[in-house]
Amino acid sequence: MKNKVKSLLDLSDSEICEILNKYDADSYRLNQINDWVYSKYVQKWQNMVNLPKDLINKLESSITLHPLKEINCSGLGSDPAQKFLFLTSQNNKIESVLMREGSRITVCISSQSGCAVDCDFCATASMGFKQNLSRGEIVDQVLQLSNRSSSKITNVVFMGMGEPFLNYKKVVESAKIINEKIGLGARRITISTSGIVSKIYLMADERLPFKLAVSLNAPSDEIRKEIMPITITNPINELLKAAEYYYSKLRRFVTFEYVLLDNVNSDEQCAHHLIKLLKNIPCKVNIIPYNEIDSQYKRPKSKVINNFVRILDDAPFTTTIRWSKGTNIDAGCGQLAIRD
Repeated sequence: MKNKVKSLLDLSDSEICEILNKYDADSYRLNQINDWVYSKYVQKWQNMVNLPKDLINKLESSITLHPLKEINCSGLGSDPAQKFLFLTSQNNKIESVLMREGSRITVCISSQSGCAVDCDFCATASMGFKQNLSRGEIVDQVLQLSNRSSSKITNVVFMGMGEPFLNYKKVVESAKIINEKIGLGARRITISTSGIVSKIYLMADERLPFKLAVSLNAPSDEIRKEIMPITITNPINELLKAAEYYYSKLRRFVTFEYVLLDNVNSDEQCAHHLIKLLKNIPCKVNIIPYNEIDSQYKRPKSKVINNFVRILDDAPFTTTIRWSKGTNIDAGCGQLAIRD
């Protein structure tokens, strides 16, 4: 084979078996290959020492092992967060983040290069949309960061670059691989969305076992439209109906993410409105103080943040304030962007 086929991570087991059969290799070699890739995080074909040398050479000449190429890493292995820059097979760039908090090791992965949703406060929006990532390119972020981590990955969140639900099929396929082949529990995998209502219904109907997080960020359409144009086609009332449907089908809470922006959505009126909005929805709320980028938006002062959270203490849902790690290397929530 003169030209390499898709990367190994983009091939199904049956497709790999066909290639092995073509090379007159025993079928059990598939299990050996999968063990090297998904359990040992091997980086090169030549490192698969229990495979025959001639088979390794044939596979190496015909199949790319990893579809992503690491081109930079920011931060140290001892830091709370490290940011990794990768080049895709289409020569677009993406970023992934490895975060450490005690025994919890989380990988934040991208589903697209750039993003078409155009949230006004998010750095990724400034890139525009470049490409949907393949299943292999999504999974490879977890494998490569697992290889770089000194501790086992405990959580994966689809909260990097892009809108996961605009690459729904590949995101779901990759989440299943992370669950079934890498062996991470389904409840330790979170898929985030800016609020693509139709896909929330689909996720519920398909009874996917993964957690769902929705970027709400405002208690009213009036405010939300200004910072998230997707609200025009996916208004809050439809978003909440979808969240209720999701709970009715799966009996699992939706997590609503709420980025606090100074003089936009952080006053007492917004806090009380948020309680009224979500009081009948089985949910949890994460309050995220804004991570500043080069934009008009600012993080509220500590007094404003604390007051907003204090008001939510009386809400019937659980509220957690989430401080992003890696803001010093632009690896915090909403800070990922390629700056050429």
